[in-house]
Amino acid sequence: MVAVKQSIDGGARRAVFAPVEGRARVEAVVQRLGDAIELGLLADGEQLPGESELAGQLGVSTVTLREALMALRQQGLVTTRRGRGGGSFVSLPELPGEERLKVRLRGWSTEELRDLGDHWAALSGAAARLAAQRTDADDLAQLRRSVDEFASAEDAAARSRVYGRFHVELAAAAQSARLTREQVALQTDIGALLCLVLGDDEYGEEVADRHRSVISAVQDGAHESARELAERCVLESTARLIALRLSL
Repeated sequence: MVAVKQSIDGGARRAVFAPVEGRARVEAVVQRLGDAIELGLLADGEQLPGESELAGQLGVSTVTLREALMALRQQGLVTTRRGRGGGSFVSLPELPGEERLKVRLRGWSTEELRDLGDHWAALSGAAARLAAQRTDADDLAQLRRSVDEFASAEDAAARSRVYGRFHVELAAAAQSARLTREQVALQTDIGALLCLVLGDDEYGEEVADRHRSVISAVQDGAHESARELAERCVLESTARLIALRLSL
């Protein structure tokens, strides 16, 4: 397979390759890279930087990085090829089937889903408000590209990945590495579950329109409007998940 050219640029990628924090460095690297792969911030087939370079970017030793890559290989998220043109390559996993996702959704109480939605809304709302205050119109190209990808996605799995990525990129547009990392981590909790509500084409169109409205508000510098629109988008998706949970 030919390595896919890096297609996701900007602050979201910088947050992926920023130095990890905490003592459990192997687990931190596995979570950071694993979250980015599952969310699609790293493209399927993309070649990761060489071990020395990647270890330096993440601020860990090559021994730590090798242990993390081994764990990612065991999870099926990375493949390694030897010889000329070899290295470590991203392997995008398939999302679980609908029935498995429903089983996963049953594991959440409605109170837990509501709490998760509140946390997500707070993150996305803050990101949108800060982006409207800090970012330039030229920095919104990636957000617009994600909306176009979402609108043209042919299935719920593709929509759910791009949906989550949009909110990560919104945090990146806010020029906050911490908010961006928080969004990446949160999407691993809720991202796959969104497949259960994004199969509805009419709702998909509604989400795309909401995302476009967020971008317009950010571009206009309307920070409170951007915050409200981002929060409303997230809370509507959470409400649909809660309604589905109650019906199971």
